[in-house]
Amino acid sequence: MNEFQLKYGCNPNQKPSRIFMADGSDLPIEILNGKPGYINFLDAFNSWQLVKEVKENTGMVCATSFKHVSPTSAAVGKKLPEKLKRACFVDDIEGLDDSPLACAYARARGTDRMSSFGDWIALSDECDEVTAKIISREVSDGIIAPAYTPKALEILKAKRKGGYNIVKIDKDYRPDPIERKQVFGITFEQGRNEFKIDASLLQNIVTKNKHLPPEAITDLIISLITLKYTQSNSVCFAVDGQAIGVGAGQQSRIHCTRLAGTKADLWHLRQHDKVLNLHFAEGVGRPDKNNIIDIYLSDESEDVLGENVWKQYFSERPEPFTKEEQKEYLSKISGVSLGSDAFFPFSDNIERAKKSGVSYVAQPGGSVRDDLVIDACDKYGMVMAFTGMRLFHH
Repeated sequence: MNEFQLKYGCNPNQKPSRIFMADGSDLPIEILNGKPGYINFLDAFNSWQLVKEVKENTGMVCATSFKHVSPTSAAVGKKLPEKLKRACFVDDIEGLDDSPLACAYARARGTDRMSSFGDWIALSDECDEVTAKIISREVSDGIIAPAYTPKALEILKAKRKGGYNIVKIDKDYRPDPIERKQVFGITFEQGRNEFKIDASLLQNIVTKNKHLPPEAITDLIISLITLKYTQSNSVCFAVDGQAIGVGAGQQSRIHCTRLAGTKADLWHLRQHDKVLNLHFAEGVGRPDKNNIIDIYLSDESEDVLGENVWKQYFSERPEPFTKEEQKEYLSKISGVSLGSDAFFPFSDNIERAKKSGVSYVAQPGGSVRDDLVIDACDKYGMVMAFTGMRLFHH
């Protein structure tokens, strides 16, 4: 099969639509179930590249959750602490600790659950039964992986009344080194971004503190590869083998940093005992719980805690989680890594990063104000590496 006809393009009015191999060769995929659409395939092929590269450069299995051609998170297969299992709604999944791939997806999906609602999933390795069980109860559009066990495939095929999109990709497929696309009838051509992101990229440490531990190296690699497939401008916070906050597609870098930092803060706050011990009303589903938690942690917490409304959401009225309490909790966070797809033009990005526990930074460097950014890192004892490589993705 060298082409696949699509129902429509990005929008229903954009017809005809298809994916195909211009050289007449076969597509490197098999559609095992469903009928993926144009945006589904954009997510699928971008997300597959991400997990494949993370696996190649960390040696660990990887999963990512994509929405609208940007990752909400990416993670490697590290076991989840008990509090994180509860925060990710996977504490009841049998066999989770025995499946690194399931751990990776549980982390990726649990990072930014609001953004991941209706996600596209990519897995670096064969989808197993435990991973499929997690996916089966989440709202998701589809999945791409190099293989599926028979039981995993059976579970996934039952999703969405049998219409769940399941794509198998040839793990050995290598694209042409030149890529092309059209905009307004004009063809753009460029070399594929095959720049390798590994530990060697982090050797140019420009701060006074030059101690970059192995776990931070892994987190920075995950952060930078995530950025390689995120709509620019973009910034990514990572810790413990997963991206915990992605700020994508912002025109200003500080807005990227603020957005990613806010998401990282929410990830940390969701693991606080006040959140983990919320008593939800009977019948409140998983997506609703997530939305309620988001409001509970926001400036509009009275929308779910108010005298006339709380019983709709909770069996017991929770204590407020005040901004002062949240700030105090977050002030104790450290060891977070931060990657940026282009240089930081001002030190305000470092000031904001510090509030989210950032200790390690990787960015290209090259700003006329690099000295101010380095000074800001030195003020907080951060480690910062200049990679010398921009990672724009459009």
